[in-house]
Amino acid sequence: MKYKRILLKLSGEALAGAQGHGICQKTIVTLAKEIKSLVDIGVELAIVLGGGNIHRGVAGATEGMDRTTSDHMGMLATVINSLALQDNLERFDVKTRVLSAIELQKIAEPYIRRRAVRHLEKKRVIIFAAGTGNPYFTTDTAAALRANEIDADVILKATKVDGIYDKDPMKHKNAKKYDQLDYFEVLNKELGVMDSTAISLCKDNKIDIIVFNVFENGNILKVAIGDKIGTLVTK
Repeated sequence: MKYKRILLKLSGEALAGAQGHGICQKTIVTLAKEIKSLVDIGVELAIVLGGGNIHRGVAGATEGMDRTTSDHMGMLATVINSLALQDNLERFDVKTRVLSAIELQKIAEPYIRRRAVRHLEKKRVIIFAAGTGNPYFTTDTAAALRANEIDADVILKATKVDGIYDKDPMKHKNAKKYDQLDYFEVLNKELGVMDSTAISLCKDNKIDIIVFNVFENGNILKVAIGDKIGTLVTK
């Protein structure tokens, strides 16, 4: 394998599958199998989940809801997704721990960096829930922050398209795909891969990002072993 310790960023929409909202059981089972394939080859894996399939904070704020309240709801949505993924992973005998940035003692461990690293060393999959624990920060920023804290080798950004394009490939047939970009290009061209705070964190700490299509079977494993899939964002 090319990467020993990986942070996988999954959007909430990835769990929704074709139904477009909530949690699609068929989709989450497929993702659990893909994640198990990484564990089976010895990868130390951490996961950050979004909550957009249940509640999107920014969208709520644009509808008149207080932004802080809306973001707190989004954090709780990521907890729901994290518990759902944990349950499905454990059905495949994958040992997992959910670590929450906000205190939820009855259902998840509090996030403590040293504890998270120890879980990884014991080959447990850790799922970081509740983002950073703060409003106004996206789960992309949470992924970049946690990747730095646990000293991850790479961030795998799972999407529904096969890389980064100069414009939305779902709307424009002539969209151009990039095989490799540097952080400055992503920021200057406003490509919208991750928010600028997340990209800047990765740039400052030299953590590569690979953007790839998670819905193609086997892609997570292929990226982990070094196959050239998707778009690489590097220094």
